[in-house]
Amino acid sequence: MELKEKQKKILDVAVELFKEKGYMGSSVRDLATRLNIKAASLYAHIRSKEEILEWICFGIAQEFFDELQQVKNTEAAPREKLNLFIEKHLSVVLQNRDVTHIYSNEWKHLEERLPEFVELRKSYQQEVEQLIADIYQAERWELRSPSFTTRFILHTLNNSYFWFKRNTESTTEITDEIRDKILFGLLGKRNV
Repeated sequence: MELKEKQKKILDVAVELFKEKGYMGSSVRDLATRLNIKAASLYAHIRSKEEILEWICFGIAQEFFDELQQVKNTEAAPREKLNLFIEKHLSVVLQNRDVTHIYSNEWKHLEERLPEFVELRKSYQQEVEQLIADIYQAERWELRSPSFTTRFILHTLNNSYFWFKRNTESTTEITDEIRDKILFGLLGKRNV
């Protein structure tokens, strides 16, 4: 999805608005006011408010898929592959905090493309689940529930933006902390 310059500006302002008021609490008129244009003029650049939500949800989903493919295509050892997946997914989340918030909380308001988006999310979860199952198998770790483990990891990563201040200069500390908690649990045993 390649957006034109004006659409990128609309998207940026919409992200701020949706984060502040929620998707349902925001109107095209609110968006036009923030852009300092008439609401009717906005429709020269967008089909609807829902189209902007589509840009957000499908756009960041594509980023997650792109990073996952890089991880899957690497020749790294299994444990390193899991580290790399966590780092790459978390990097997308932390570089797109507001977008991730909207993606995680407002996707259900998609109407026209909701079934497509649900399938996309399901497909991503299945690919991550397979990656995790392969890693566990290669490392000979016990994996009782691949589905639960995958949902747990994705939920933790996707909601990590809540826990850290925006002014954190380095995401390395955040990534290390989350990765260690996921990989080594609360006891911190690194000899797994």
